[in-house]
Amino acid sequence: MSAEHGIPVMVLRGGSSKGAYFLAEDLPADPAERDDLILRLMGSPDARQIDGLGGGHPLTSKVAIVSPSSTPDADVDYLFLQVVPDRPVVSDAQTCGNLLAGVGPFAIERGLVAATGEVTPVRIRIVNPVPNLVTAHLETPGGRVRYDGDAEMAGAPFPAAPIRLEFPGDGRSAFPTGRLVDRFDGLDVTCVDAGMPVVLLRAGDLALAGDESPADLEADAALRERLERVRLEAGTAMGLGDVADRTVPKLSICSPARHGGLVTTRTFIPHRVHEAIGVLGAVSVVTGVLTEGTVVFDAAAGGGPYLVEHPTGAFEAELALAGTGAATSLASSTVVRTARKLLDGRTWPRTA
Repeated sequence: MSAEHGIPVMVLRGGSSKGAYFLAEDLPADPAERDDLILRLMGSPDARQIDGLGGGHPLTSKVAIVSPSSTPDADVDYLFLQVVPDRPVVSDAQTCGNLLAGVGPFAIERGLVAATGEVTPVRIRIVNPVPNLVTAHLETPGGRVRYDGDAEMAGAPFPAAPIRLEFPGDGRSAFPTGRLVDRFDGLDVTCVDAGMPVVLLRAGDLALAGDESPADLEADAALRERLERVRLEAGTAMGLGDVADRTVPKLSICSPARHGGLVTTRTFIPHRVHEAIGVLGAVSVVTGVLTEGTVVFDAAAGGGPYLVEHPTGAFEAELALAGTGAATSLASSTVVRTARKLLDGRTWPRTA
């Protein structure tokens, strides 16, 4: 596809994020060439991204690349790319469960999957960082994706049609350091990866209440510096290597729930504070809270669904765990997200 004639793109709000969705065939196959083009399309490096599709925030500087699946177990493959607004960085080190909500609609809109009835299942293979399968169930009355609906979702200002995402377990331990508690920069933490690498910390250990606003947390330079020291140590211990220029692991500061949920969270992603919480980040948090021996274990937690409270509401997740201790793994999880098509057309990158 020649950039001179524009590159087909669809922009969707997926969950509590917004991103540009592309067919893999419309982008260069070479990752370096692809990432260079993505930076120019999104408007990075520029904190405002006014010369591209990005919105000047990590939650609106995201890309989904979709293609027919390379395996018979899935309909489509989904590669997520996080584009850093103010630096020339494109990362495939993590996936995005929020943008995942838009993959099914995009696949149907682009003809990769046929609508099969009132509800269409789309089997999606997440290709980063570890291949994983998920099935998205979409409302498709009359053979068309339904976007408007009455499903409310915290982190999105308006209701839309529900999309149910079902994740099977893969048998991997959810605790990549092999321990339920690690100590970094003088703080006891739990490193968990139930789909998203996350470092769990207790708000009280940081002299925080845990319900501070994202703006107040971001303005605390000493806190951010300490959290980054913790993150760098955790990255190595979790087998991620040097994470100084990577967007994982995230850090979730946890405290008791205020509104009847399981836990209150404030999540650094990793340097800005999420206005809500990521899909798989929430699953990782719940896994940590339900596993005895972690720094955030809650013996009083009952059965699901589990509500993870965040700055703009609460995230609901159903999940089941298998095993015990550091060998605990995610057996299955189900979440409901929404998505909405915002734009379908062509985009032109800057030349340099």
